[in-house]
Amino acid sequence: MKILVLNAGSSTLKYQLFEVSGDRYDVVCKGNAERIGRDASFVGIKYADGSKKEVKVELPDHKAALQEVFKLLLDGVISSLKEIYAIGHRIVQGGSVFKNSVRVDDKVIEQIEELATLAPLHNYAAAYVIRAVRKELPDVPQVTVFDTAFHQTMPVEAYTYALPEEQRTKYKIRRYGAHGTSHKYVSEQAAKIIGKNSKIITCHIGSGASITAVKNGICVDTSMGLTPLAGIIMDTRCGDIDPYIPLYMMKTQNLQPDEVNEILNKKSGKFGLTGYSDSRDFEAAYNRGELAAVDGMKCYIYSIVKFIGAYIAAMGGVDAIVFTAGVGENSATVRKLILERLSYLGIKVDDEKNSRRGSIEEITTPDSKVRAFVIPTDEELVIAQDTVALSK
Repeated sequence: MKILVLNAGSSTLKYQLFEVSGDRYDVVCKGNAERIGRDASFVGIKYADGSKKEVKVELPDHKAALQEVFKLLLDGVISSLKEIYAIGHRIVQGGSVFKNSVRVDDKVIEQIEELATLAPLHNYAAAYVIRAVRKELPDVPQVTVFDTAFHQTMPVEAYTYALPEEQRTKYKIRRYGAHGTSHKYVSEQAAKIIGKNSKIITCHIGSGASITAVKNGICVDTSMGLTPLAGIIMDTRCGDIDPYIPLYMMKTQNLQPDEVNEILNKKSGKFGLTGYSDSRDFEAAYNRGELAAVDGMKCYIYSIVKFIGAYIAAMGGVDAIVFTAGVGENSATVRKLILERLSYLGIKVDDEKNSRRGSIEEITTPDSKVRAFVIPTDEELVIAQDTVALSK
């Protein structure tokens, strides 16, 4: 059977097509529609043999993007859309409503839209795509997989903010987290290696980044909060700051909420510290010895190490630390700098293994008291698996 996974962003639509046979999930193709609603929009596809194709086309909205994705699939990948057995969607915000993946119905779509106040750039787009699929393929089952679902096991002391009851109940302000599908996947892969009864800290470090504490397969805390702005320093997001800072900025600089939001989400983080918004450029500047990048790297690593240390305390120890996502999987420098700061735990880095890329690697020496791994994430696989399970 063929399973299509869709991931709608504010101006993108990523997709991946799987051929499922028993426990095998083979990627047939994957790609994306970029710059939806903007100039110079296009759709692209990468086939299983590694070949690629890109088509420049106007994409006024996500419905048009979906139609173009279907055209690419029908151009030699599948003979008919009827070959698609089911479609899975990544949803950024499920609030406290969705604790697991669910099959789509009218109520689910409405709830996703209601939760869009917590993730306006993503939830509205996802709901729009789901509705577009229903019109095009009304008989094909759809499943929604939520980034926040894995974090719903957090205890009350981990997700509660010390705010008045009205803010916590009526306005549903609490810690929700993000990247849950990724944290779930890599923690499960690590548990297969070290044992299910384990204390694992997963570091999803990319443009956006979050740290999660996983005890015996259950999330007990995570660094992102009500929104993905909280936690560690990211490419352009500030991470945790004094809550009064936005108010101070508004009062002293006559800024509006949307202007402050733009600064905190798109002009802060490593970009705000150094002028480099891409992690690769940031690391290259660090390696050149640029002072701002050297100091910025210290701030960046420190913010990550603080969360790891906090989660060791929260779980009463740690068996393994896992790195994943763009930076976590590809930057030997960042991984080493983090683990060196944690050497007091008896961690010893194997430099040769730490230099490898593209596969699961244990990057600490056999005598390390805490093990560290690089595990490439596969959120699409998790979505596909949940889609199969809920579509039968």
